[in-house]
Amino acid sequence: MTRIDLNADLGEGFGRWRLTDDEQLLSVVTSANVACGFHAGDAATMRRVCELAAARGVRIGAQVSYRDLAGFGRRAMDVPSDELAAEVAYQIGALEVFARAAGSRVAYVKPHGALYNRVVHDEEQAAAVVEGVVLAGAGLPVLGLPSSRFLKVAERAGLPVVTEAFADRAYTQEGTLVPRAEEGAVITDAETIVERSLELARSGMVTARSGERVPVRARSLCLHGDTPGAVGLARRVRERLESSGVRVEAFV
Repeated sequence: MTRIDLNADLGEGFGRWRLTDDEQLLSVVTSANVACGFHAGDAATMRRVCELAAARGVRIGAQVSYRDLAGFGRRAMDVPSDELAAEVAYQIGALEVFARAAGSRVAYVKPHGALYNRVVHDEEQAAAVVEGVVLAGAGLPVLGLPSSRFLKVAERAGLPVVTEAFADRAYTQEGTLVPRAEEGAVITDAETIVERSLELARSGMVTARSGERVPVRARSLCLHGDTPGAVGLARRVRERLESSGVRVEAFV
């Protein structure tokens, strides 16, 4: 049976401001990428999302990022490797406190935004993120794009790696994401997203922006929580997958 994990970025608020409908999305996804305070999130938000996720049996992941609250972690930054490694470990450790208090644990790590895209190609920054995960001490799985430098460095360090795909993002013919700044980088048509989700889960293939079919074999599928109608779309994706015989389950 084909199996796929559904993950979403959650806890992306700050103080009284909330971007994602965490409670509703946690009724759909199997893994929650929780913002750890560097691009979004704060202590109270992290605690709340961990409690909700634990109560629903959803796996908790640390979504680590550059220290960029103002830019939502999507601005390119140059951070020294030793500093980045320490900040990644710091974010994982902060989330672990709230995950354990909720009766769960941090089960994996996923970079966010500019950091996610940087470590696809930049081996030095990828190594710094991996060092941070190792420094956190739990040998956690890491989530990233297939064939990225990040996953290769993580494998060499002995970390479990999990490949990920995006149904709502345009792909290049090299199998990487089209930068958000470019027109058409984000797919907004709901039916297209639903059908791409099924295609990715069953065949591990996606149609690139060039029209070429490219392999993107993934164990987890990301559903962005900050898009309009995110909850309804996530439900449609899960229903389509399950009705087509795809088993939706966490990868850890």
